[in-house]
Amino acid sequence: MKKRLLSPALASFAVLALLSAGLLFLFAARPVKTVSAMPMCHSVDEFAAFANDPKFLDAHPAPLPVEAVHQGKMIEFPVTGGANGRGFLMTSHGNTNKYLLLFHEWWGLNDYVKNETAMWCHELGINVLAIDLYDGQLAATPEEAGKLMQANDPVRSAAIIEGAAKHLGEKADFRTMGWCFGGGWSLQAALLLKDKTKACVMYYGMPEKDVEKLKGLASDAIFIHASQDQWINDQVVSEFETNMRAAGKNLSIYRYDANHAFANPSGARYNEPSAKASRAVVKAYLSGK
Repeated sequence: MKKRLLSPALASFAVLALLSAGLLFLFAARPVKTVSAMPMCHSVDEFAAFANDPKFLDAHPAPLPVEAVHQGKMIEFPVTGGANGRGFLMTSHGNTNKYLLLFHEWWGLNDYVKNETAMWCHELGINVLAIDLYDGQLAATPEEAGKLMQANDPVRSAAIIEGAAKHLGEKADFRTMGWCFGGGWSLQAALLLKDKTKACVMYYGMPEKDVEKLKGLASDAIFIHASQDQWINDQVVSEFETNMRAAGKNLSIYRYDANHAFANPSGARYNEPSAKASRAVVKAYLSGK
C-alpha cells in the first residue's frame, strides 16, 4: 500500500504546531515569578487594624474643642515621588540645629498637636516640627479617624519624614515623639533617620517587632505605657522590651495606672496626674539629648 506524503506546506504547519505545543508545555510547567511589593511597616498596619474593633472606636470619642494658643507656622517641603509634605513648625529663640519631631494621633495634625508643638519648644528650648502624615486631612469622629488611619500609606509617610529631615538641613539632628498612631511612627521615624536620631519617645504606640530592624536604631528609647490599655497591652510592651534587649538597645518603660490616650487633655480618657507625671519624665529625658 502506497504511503501518502504530506505536502510541504502541511508539513511545515505540523512542525510549527508541535513546537508551539512544546513551548506551551514548558512555560506551563515552569513556576511563574511574581514581583514582590515594597515591604510595609507591619507594626503600623497592625495598629491600623484596631480601627476594625468597635471597642477601640468606642474608646476614642470625638475630641473636645481646643483653644489654639500656638505661635508657629505651617510649612511645606518637597517629598520624593509625590506631592509636597506639610508640617507645623515652631522655632526656638536660640540658634540651634536640634529638632523634636512630633507625630499626631489618628485624628490628624489638629490644634491640640499644634499646641503641643509650641509647648515643647518653650519647655526644651529647641525647634519642634509636627509632621502631617495625613496630608492636611483631619477627623472629627472616631469613624473618620479610623478611615484616615487605615488609608495611610506607610511608604508615603516614610517619604514625608525623609523629606522633612532633608528640608531641615544637613546639620539638623532629631528627637522623635508621638502618641497612639503617632507613637508607632515615632519609632519608625527614629529608625529611618538612623544616626541623626538622638532620642525616641513613644506614647502607647505599636512597637516595631523585627529585631533586625531594631538593631538599626541609633538612640535609646522610652515607652510611656498605660497599664489599662487593652490594645497596646502588657504583652505587647513586654515583647517590645524583649526585642529591644535582643537588638542590644536600651529601652526604659514607664507605666501609669491609666487608659489608652490618657495624655490628651482633649480626650475623654485624659488622666491629669498620669499625664503630668509622664510629661515630667519625657522632659527630663529629652533635656539630656
